[in-house]
Amino acid sequence: MKKKFLYLGVLSGAVAFLAVSCFKKNGVLQSQSGSEAVSYNFDIRPILSDKCFACHGPDSKKREAGLRLDLAESAYAKLKDGKGVAIFPGKPEQSEVYRRITSADPSYQMPTPESHLGLLNENEIGLVKKWIEEGAKYERHWAFTTPVLPAVPEVSKEDWPKNEIDNFVLRKMEGAGLAPNDEAAKSYLLKRVALDLTGLPPTVEMQKQFEADKSDKAYEKVVDQLLAQKTYGEKMAVHWLDVARYADSYGYQDDEVRTQWPWRDWLINAFNKNMKYDQFLMWQIAGDMLPNANKEQILATAFFRNHKYTEEGGVIPEEYRIEYNIDKTKTFSTGVLGLTVECAQCHDHKYDPISQEDYYRMFAFFNNSKELGFEGDISQTKPAKNPIMTISDEEAKTLLSFINRPDTSRLMVSVLGDLDTLRPTHILNRGSYDAPGRVVTASALPAVMRFDTLKLPQNRLGLAKWTTSKSNPLTARVFINQIWQEFFGRGIVKSTGDFGMQGDLPTNPALLDWLAVDFMNHGWDIKRLVKQIVTSATYRQSAKVTDEKLKADPENIYLSRGPRYRLPAELVRDMVLSTSGLLNPKIGGPSVKPYQPKGLWEAATSGRGTLRTYQQDKGDALYRRGMYTFIKLTVPPPSMIIFDASNRDHCEVKRSKTNTPLQALVMLNDPTVLEASRVLAERLVAKSTDIEGNIRSSFQAIVCRQPTDKEVELLKKYYNEEASMFSKQKDNAAKVLNVGEFPHEAKADKVRAAALMRVINTLYNMEETITKS
Repeated sequence: MKKKFLYLGVLSGAVAFLAVSCFKKNGVLQSQSGSEAVSYNFDIRPILSDKCFACHGPDSKKREAGLRLDLAESAYAKLKDGKGVAIFPGKPEQSEVYRRITSADPSYQMPTPESHLGLLNENEIGLVKKWIEEGAKYERHWAFTTPVLPAVPEVSKEDWPKNEIDNFVLRKMEGAGLAPNDEAAKSYLLKRVALDLTGLPPTVEMQKQFEADKSDKAYEKVVDQLLAQKTYGEKMAVHWLDVARYADSYGYQDDEVRTQWPWRDWLINAFNKNMKYDQFLMWQIAGDMLPNANKEQILATAFFRNHKYTEEGGVIPEEYRIEYNIDKTKTFSTGVLGLTVECAQCHDHKYDPISQEDYYRMFAFFNNSKELGFEGDISQTKPAKNPIMTISDEEAKTLLSFINRPDTSRLMVSVLGDLDTLRPTHILNRGSYDAPGRVVTASALPAVMRFDTLKLPQNRLGLAKWTTSKSNPLTARVFINQIWQEFFGRGIVKSTGDFGMQGDLPTNPALLDWLAVDFMNHGWDIKRLVKQIVTSATYRQSAKVTDEKLKADPENIYLSRGPRYRLPAELVRDMVLSTSGLLNPKIGGPSVKPYQPKGLWEAATSGRGTLRTYQQDKGDALYRRGMYTFIKLTVPPPSMIIFDASNRDHCEVKRSKTNTPLQALVMLNDPTVLEASRVLAERLVAKSTDIEGNIRSSFQAIVCRQPTDKEVELLKKYYNEEASMFSKQKDNAAKVLNVGEFPHEAKADKVRAAALMRVINTLYNMEETITKS
């Protein structure tokens, strides 16, 4: 039976992926790489990884018949039964792989009928044959090769590119038979870039200034203005909060409050002062190990202490100590390296060349932490767990002045700190904490880049230096891809958290490498990178899409149109608060508890601790930005979860994008949206009784453009209908306006305000309002 499945992985892989990665053009086989030659990296390896490495890949414990198809020397070698070779370079007819995929014998052919994977079609068989004919050349996985600066391609439409990004994009676009869109209208472009750089829509004043500026530098001036705002740091921090799995409670059943928010303040400040990315990583990985480390550098290491923490009785401390370090290892590998290394916790990775030993050698960097799996009596909970850094009032006024300290009580933050003596790290059999195997020493992943050749210390500082080395093939690429995803909704590598062999191939590998090398060559400058992207012609395109383009490129892989997708959860809230005038612009500080349906926390609590019931905040705290909403891990904020926010219980580098009726129900019924509608309506009505003027003002503030005459007429008709109804039933007008805790405008006529409130609520529910287009 084993012999029957010997080549199942190889050949079923070829079946599944070659249909995607290659195609025929005028009768000639084409490669995903763009050349007529078949590429192992872009055409063959993804097939093998997807379908065959589980049985014929890196995992020695699952390997069938001793055959590895991820290594050329094994694929070329004689088979275990001595009957030929799997792949004979140059001679497909003498390759067992080719013979089996072309066989009609169900007992011999691959994939087998039992696999239900289907047989290769004519085109796929031809591609496998051609690859073997061309020498069946193996290549190192593209993501594990150090990027080099590719030449900027020449393009036929020379007047279109604004910078080098556009040359790479246009070359791919033209190769697919597509052409770029015109630049977006000023109003759409301003809304897009303001939301992308600050997370807030442009003010009416900014809209008017931009429309009035007819100079060639008008857009660049706006970009510089937005980059200089402190709200830039808040917007940039949102993604990294997902990476860092930031939350305001510990998780698990008791789920008590914690005080990691000073690290969030540090994060916002780091982006605002444009800390270079290599330093940004260095401090978070090993700030406490830097020479003469100060408290800001130590505070940065709280990045790794944001994991869940149990306070339940009866736990086994060593089990959870191991669990916490596994979480750190996963956060580092997924968030920084873009790899699914956790697969190797229990066995050798099935797809990537990462052994279980490699995993535990990387795990060893975190295993020397002073952190315990359980701390004392559960009745004596603390807002931070050892190792702890305390922040005095004086320190918050000097070195740590970026911390928005609400009072003078002592702040406590969980940070990193290592033992004075080295704790031995064991390979854990089956990944179990109580099954220690042989001891290993700390080292980074050799498949990515050798650690020993750099002569680095075997501690987190050494890991940080390995990570930020310009020779590391992943660090810059992964970050570039995450940033690109923030602006275009999809990374150049779609599988943002998986740059391994199971991950998606880059849609524009030359662009990714050019950006990565250029980023490093310019000092890992994040603001420079962001400006490059948003000033490109690629980014500035209209989001309009024709039927032809939608059919040819439904996912906009070739970027022949501008980005168009719904705002992230936090930004939906921010848009409502800012356009209504309710937004509290305070930067940083503790998280807040805005309106929330009653009973949610109470239904999911142990009945112990300060978070057993939801105590809503009052006053200005109700109107903080979405990123400051209190996140209880066991019961995340419901309105934000409905809009696909991360639940923050693990490292997340890519959010899902869904469209559900629940989202419409939130926009129609959420107290914050209704209150914002009421407050804006009352303010407009108190200043003017001009119905059309108020409609136009609210439309421009919320939708960020001037309404058309038809839109105004429709909204006026709706207003008049509502006003007529409320005039007859004035008590209903008062009831409609009775929402939220913000004080009412005494001068506002209730009938007019209620009718306008309904119009404004309609505007908040428009798809265009909460869509970046």
